[in-house]
Amino acid sequence: MRQKLEDNPNFTGYLFAILATAIWSGNFVIARGLSDDISPVSLAFWRWVVATVVFFPFAIKPLIKQWPEIKNNLPYLAITGLLGVTIFNTMLYYAGKTTTAINLSLLSITFPIFIILISRVVFKEYIGWKRALGILMVAFGVIFMITKGDLSTLLELTFQVGDIWMIGGAFVFAVYSILLRKKPAELNIWSFQLSTFLLGLVFLSPVYVWDYFTAPEVTYTTSTVLSIGYVGVFASLAAFVLWNKSILNIGPSEAGMVYYTLPIFSGALAFFILDEPIGWLHIICAGLIFTGILIANSKRKKTN
Repeated sequence: MRQKLEDNPNFTGYLFAILATAIWSGNFVIARGLSDDISPVSLAFWRWVVATVVFFPFAIKPLIKQWPEIKNNLPYLAITGLLGVTIFNTMLYYAGKTTTAINLSLLSITFPIFIILISRVVFKEYIGWKRALGILMVAFGVIFMITKGDLSTLLELTFQVGDIWMIGGAFVFAVYSILLRKKPAELNIWSFQLSTFLLGLVFLSPVYVWDYFTAPEVTYTTSTVLSIGYVGVFASLAAFVLWNKSILNIGPSEAGMVYYTLPIFSGALAFFILDEPIGWLHIICAGLIFTGILIANSKRKKTN
């Protein structure tokens, strides 16, 4: 039974997407928590330095072995590295510096919607009433959870420049996730991931040098170093490998719907770490989110 589950691409795909989303829930907390301690560019740069250094010993041999394939697909790798490594998380950290936590959470859920819309326009992917209903249920569940059941809170929101950063970042990550589906078959996940990490760092390095001489000096406290270690090892390396494998197994739209569980994991972290209570509202919203995901990702029956 266990072997059958592990060999099922749908099972592993959804499992990888859930694990990646759970890890990323901590990334949003850090984006807000370190907003006053380190510049967005510095946080993004050192995040990917840590991820690359940790990943390098495991992936250098596959990268060398597949060097001819990497050169043949360099434009594709450069674009995915630029979007997924250089731009997306830098925009997220800029958003965390200048907007509120509730705005950050609300706007982050636009990412799966972007995936579905782009897939529909570019690849003519079928949406249908089930997926539309599922999206509405999930979106309502997320918004109801974030506003704690008081939808009038949405009328009191004030939008700042950070909100534009977050929407832009969500769109960038949606394009990145769709591009993953087009990964050349001849590249394995190890060489692909390391090459995009390295290329993303190459693009980010000049920006970091500029930021180093213009931004306020960073004081690297124990908390800052541990946070960079978390986003480098887990939110960058582990989560990106899991997410990429999920996209290859189940597709960007299906994985994108799983991303809506992020507020649930954020709430769980707040419960265990910050002792924030979990009530019936959270349970009902979690039920709406999971039900919406199941409806949206259910396959159409084929007709003869």
